[in-house]
Amino acid sequence: MLTKYGAPIWITCSIVLAALCAVACWLCWPVAAIPAALWIWVLWFFRDPKRQSPQGSGLFVSPADGTVTDITPVGNDSLLGCDGTRVGVFMSVFSVHVNRSACDGVVDRVQHNKGVFLDARDALARERNESADIFLTHTSDGNQYPIVMRQVAGFVARRIITDLEPGRQLTRGEKIGMIRFGSRCELFIPTELAETVCVKIGEKVQAGITVLFSSGGTV
Repeated sequence: MLTKYGAPIWITCSIVLAALCAVACWLCWPVAAIPAALWIWVLWFFRDPKRQSPQGSGLFVSPADGTVTDITPVGNDSLLGCDGTRVGVFMSVFSVHVNRSACDGVVDRVQHNKGVFLDARDALARERNESADIFLTHTSDGNQYPIVMRQVAGFVARRIITDLEPGRQLTRGEKIGMIRFGSRCELFIPTELAETVCVKIGEKVQAGITVLFSSGGTV
């Protein structure tokens, strides 16, 4: 299955590369391996595998595929506006790039921020790179909590797609957009909901599947 978020690219590339393959086969068939390999890579990059999120209350899953690069406490001056924890996930060009909601919640707003395109692994990238901040309200045990997911562009990534609008009700693991060609995704969660951090730095995670935090729920 291929993602709708990359349809203009993979459709155009499929037409162009298929034509190049046909011409190469007619002129010099071994050369056809080059556009064929590029075609396969494009289709593979825009793959969108089916995912089943874990069941249970109090679980917050990764919004992106990739590697956990940092787990950092944050305060009132952060996007969250209160004490909490931020987990950053680096997405390489080999990762599935479709992003998913970390939890159930209502979209309050989406804020797009212009910026530069540093390597997403650079410590300055999360502050200076182009990004999109997704603000949610999550309800747990009758209380409402802020949740923030952040899509950050990288050196190669030049396009952030956020398929959301204010007022939309999200469910855990639901698709919310993608970042094209290697980037970073972050999850901010209040201290009250981050009773247990379920991952460590360097760990590989999958969007919608890997539990990052647990607030008393079971995986």
